[in-house]
Amino acid sequence: MAEIQPFRGIRYTSVDVSRLIAPPYDILDEADKARLLAADDHNVVAIDLPHVPPKTAGPDNIYRQAAGEMTSWMDIHAIERDELPAIYVYHQTYRLGRKTLTRKMFFARLRLEEFGKGCVFAHEQTFGGPKEDRLKLTVATRCNLSPIFGLYPDAQNEVAAMLERAVGETPEQVGRLDGVENKLWVVTDPEVVEAVRATMKEKSVFIADGHHRYGTALMFRQQEVDQMGHVADIDPVNFVLCVLCAMEDPGATIQPYFRSICDLPQVFAKDYQQALVDKFTWKPVAKPAGDEDLAKMLREAGPQALALYDPRQDVCAVLSPKDADLLAAYEPNRQVAWRQSAYSIFHRYILDEVVSPKFCVGKPPTIHYHKTMDEAINDAREHHGVAALMPATTMQQLRDICTAGELMPQKSTYFAPKLATGMVMNPLY
Repeated sequence: MAEIQPFRGIRYTSVDVSRLIAPPYDILDEADKARLLAADDHNVVAIDLPHVPPKTAGPDNIYRQAAGEMTSWMDIHAIERDELPAIYVYHQTYRLGRKTLTRKMFFARLRLEEFGKGCVFAHEQTFGGPKEDRLKLTVATRCNLSPIFGLYPDAQNEVAAMLERAVGETPEQVGRLDGVENKLWVVTDPEVVEAVRATMKEKSVFIADGHHRYGTALMFRQQEVDQMGHVADIDPVNFVLCVLCAMEDPGATIQPYFRSICDLPQVFAKDYQQALVDKFTWKPVAKPAGDEDLAKMLREAGPQALALYDPRQDVCAVLSPKDADLLAAYEPNRQVAWRQSAYSIFHRYILDEVVSPKFCVGKPPTIHYHKTMDEAINDAREHHGVAALMPATTMQQLRDICTAGELMPQKSTYFAPKLATGMVMNPLY
């Protein structure tokens, strides 16, 4: 099923890459870029983020400049291409609440295929995005500078165990970025690589982060086919740089993505409970003390529970559908796994059937997305709205929804920490 390949990656020659790696390009602004380059002018953002913001494409010359910069770094041996094809073991150690976790992953090339037509699945809806910018950069550099993030099922931990046996305690490169410790090992043993490849052939891959990058890789491949008439099956353009992680890995977590429903009329505060109690149990609760308190509260309330907090009234309630398949009446053609997600229920029923027609004169309400509960509450307060305090999607829910051929609503998952850009780059030649 999933086909992976080792590759001769391009890496920094420094052992400590803390000042050289960067967060993903799509969460950076000009100030972030300037800060990273002030620390080291060889930081990967110099080539990975030539144009800000990347949602729009810049002039052609800035992408040529990025490619020229990359070539100059090769000339002075700031970066080098590895001599042997490898799989790169990648660990990230981070704090989550009171716990310290290590997410164990590996870099490889993943064969491209259209989403849902084989074993690679998108997991959520995406809108717009920086594909033109990314395509121009890929054409200029002929390189995947930043990876996509893929999840695969491996209940027996076979792949990680193979790779753990193949590496020593001391990583070849380390880098600390935004409080996260990044470690990299290089695995070139042909027997280990082939064993990992063979095991991965039995797996599906679910794209956790990087849907736009994956789409860009498909566009680049098609452009190459159009120009050349044909590309060989093993040509690097048929693959994309991917970091792969087992869904069952103890360090792999999905965080919730909170919402604020903004610019609501005054009548909403008075009437929204009455508009929802027909379909939901309504349990008044104290405002959660923090994200961990909220997560515990929602787990106890059930898998479809979510909370609404009105900062204007300081009122919080946990909502659970009275019907376990509430959306069956509204989306009978959608798969059960999709219908029973709290995110689907929030968007398809609470927004579409209640907030929009009853409080927004039929127009879609303004929704903002947040990574923490406090951000959602503060934004709701500032914009005269309510905060939707969502549960974390589970790995099993993600897998069930994807394999059923469905896409989750936009921003139904938040995978933290973000992968560091610059640990390994994938030349497409």
